[in-house]
Amino acid sequence: MRPYLPFLTALAENNHRDWMESNKKWYLDAKAKFLEDVAVILKGVADWEPALSTFQPKDCVFRQNRDVRFSANKAPYKTNFAAYFSPKGKKSEGPGYYMHVQPGGSFLAGGIWMPMAETLKKIRKEIDYSGAELEKIEQDPEVQKVFKGIEGEKLKTSPRDYSADHPYIEYLKLKSFILSSPVSDRDIDSGNFINIALDGFKRMKPFQDFLMQSIEEVEDGRGIL
Repeated sequence: MRPYLPFLTALAENNHRDWMESNKKWYLDAKAKFLEDVAVILKGVADWEPALSTFQPKDCVFRQNRDVRFSANKAPYKTNFAAYFSPKGKKSEGPGYYMHVQPGGSFLAGGIWMPMAETLKKIRKEIDYSGAELEKIEQDPEVQKVFKGIEGEKLKTSPRDYSADHPYIEYLKLKSFILSSPVSDRDIDSGNFINIALDGFKRMKPFQDFLMQSIEEVEDGRGIL
């Protein structure tokens, strides 16, 4: 049984530094086990994302401390464990694979969340040219077995430079481009989430490739993106 959920449940109920200091060994043991599992996922994802082969688990795992400088919530610690597997690094805007462990709220996801304006512009340009390809990826039965569809906050109206009757206007309205699927506490406790994550991540590989080709500045016959 993984130690994640009991620790994170207790942390959510005692989210202050004194408690964390008193339970530091519990935290370190839980985090060490998470790093072990992240190492397995990282090795698996590197099979189809070779750029990740040089990464270490610590390169993919997020810090437990929250940045509270601009937040009304001053709780010092995140109440989840999370890792992001992106060839461009966990702090980049590049697409990647995300694993989130939290009692009653674990999930796997992939894509790009709230990209900066210039990156979003590039993705929309690719959708304008190749929306049929993105639609085909979303509707692939192998993708639909795990993911309900591309998610993300949307504009209420058409983005600038695109008409309301554009055939892929619903994609163009998106401000994030995400595939996600929940993971049960039972699968977290048993460690089965590793297989679930690798299976889901592999299925979303064409989606990641579409996003990557959108933002990379490559010459493709339409000029430099």
